[in-house]
Amino acid sequence: MKKIAFIGSSGGNLFKQGGNDIQGMMKEILLQTRAAQMEVAAVQYILASSSLDTAGQDSPAKLYTWRDGELYLEKEGTLSQINDAALEVDARIAQMVREGQIDGVMFVSAEPDRINHLAFQAAIEAQLPLAGTGGSSVAKVQSMGGKGLSASGTTGTTNRTRAVAFTTAFAREWGIRYRPVIGKTGAQAAENLQTNIWKRINFRGIMMTSLPAFIAMALCLAISRIPVLTDLSNVFDTLVASIPVVICAIAAKQVSGLDEVGVVAGIVSGVLAVDGGIIGGLIVGIVAGVFSYYISIFCFRHNIPGTTANIAAGGLGGLAAGLIGMYLISPVALWLGNLICDAINAAIDINPVLAGALAGVLIWPAIIGGVYHAAILPIVLLEMEEAGFSFLGAIDMTGLVMVSAGITLANVLFPKDKGQAAAALPGFLVNVCFGTFVEAAYPFMFSSRIVFGGALISACVSGALVGLFNVRGTAYVPSVVAPAMANEGHGLQFLICMLVAAVLAFIITSLANVREKKKA
Repeated sequence: MKKIAFIGSSGGNLFKQGGNDIQGMMKEILLQTRAAQMEVAAVQYILASSSLDTAGQDSPAKLYTWRDGELYLEKEGTLSQINDAALEVDARIAQMVREGQIDGVMFVSAEPDRINHLAFQAAIEAQLPLAGTGGSSVAKVQSMGGKGLSASGTTGTTNRTRAVAFTTAFAREWGIRYRPVIGKTGAQAAENLQTNIWKRINFRGIMMTSLPAFIAMALCLAISRIPVLTDLSNVFDTLVASIPVVICAIAAKQVSGLDEVGVVAGIVSGVLAVDGGIIGGLIVGIVAGVFSYYISIFCFRHNIPGTTANIAAGGLGGLAAGLIGMYLISPVALWLGNLICDAINAAIDINPVLAGALAGVLIWPAIIGGVYHAAILPIVLLEMEEAGFSFLGAIDMTGLVMVSAGITLANVLFPKDKGQAAAALPGFLVNVCFGTFVEAAYPFMFSSRIVFGGALISACVSGALVGLFNVRGTAYVPSVVAPAMANEGHGLQFLICMLVAAVLAFIITSLANVREKKKA
């Protein structure tokens, strides 16, 4: 039986996508690894009290390890104290690797430079397969020469999808038959819920999990631009109308914690309240999740059979929330959504160049600070819902994706060292081919003030051009097709904005790297 080590932390983005629930995360990992006849042999996990994007060294934290086949709370204290204690665990896991007691390493939001350095170093020397998520940590592990089987950013992942992805990668590597274990009953889920339901209301997590639906909508828009496939514009309209239902289902599932039952409640309520748009879907989904949760708890406490409890939670909870949404929430949400779009258009009308420049220079701090998916993405969807294009979507493509592509390409062609080139190439390809993984630029931005400043300048200039040319576009689509998805007659202008962003970021980063090499 293959033995796995699981290491990492609750991270920044990860904290709001399951990283704050180590018990649930380990439950999913154990469920999947056992299905593949694998065994967890070691754990080193730092759980902070908040996202590591905002947590300080004095913030409360916990260190979890593995003892007697179970997750074990090794130590509680400040984040600084926990980091120091984690170094000892790191050394123990590294020794287990060298003694042949570990066959593969799973990681989430790890820190290869310090906290997990010895374990990664030993695993790389032993050529062990690695699978993990977290834009910065993945890039660093790749630059160290790690044998990555599964590597991605955190955005849009869940504890289950991460566990399935990791286990699938190892099973393929070792030739093990494995069938993912998906789904559990509402009764089982409800019995395991220990967190306050109100703490599970997380706008950012809901929007990030809904990204696949948004991407499908955007891709459909791109395909409908092909002359022989123009009829797909009707499909695009259908998808736009369904986005509120998707968001409603995701919100109900996450808030209720009831998995499939929560999804049913969200769909039922979302269909009834679809006229409320993106905002309506979000609010109604949360209401459906709350209703479903309390209905299921009531049923379980009164010994009502599980099947009936699921029907009541999913059906009645969704119906009640849907009716409230249809008659009370939707009209207000629709008005609010139109008001936001009108405000954006009014700002652009006053001074489009200034509006674009400000949006460009602020979008990097927004995504680094964890605000993007909670605030900007919903506005992009609102704009798409109203017009099929988005001003902020164009800013995302130019200011984030193309700037990240320029930074990573510069580190491929003019790296400070060879390791950087290996780490930067996957990030560049993913940004160009898929229009996402802007986190690939983080290691280079955070290690150089010039590169960081260059990213802001590039985003600012390209944003100003977006405003000047009156460009509207979308995000989360392959960069090579993004110009074809711009507002009518503005494809060439969008391409110019994208190229300016990438070229400017490339030049500044290249000069910074050459300067650093000369210093060295």
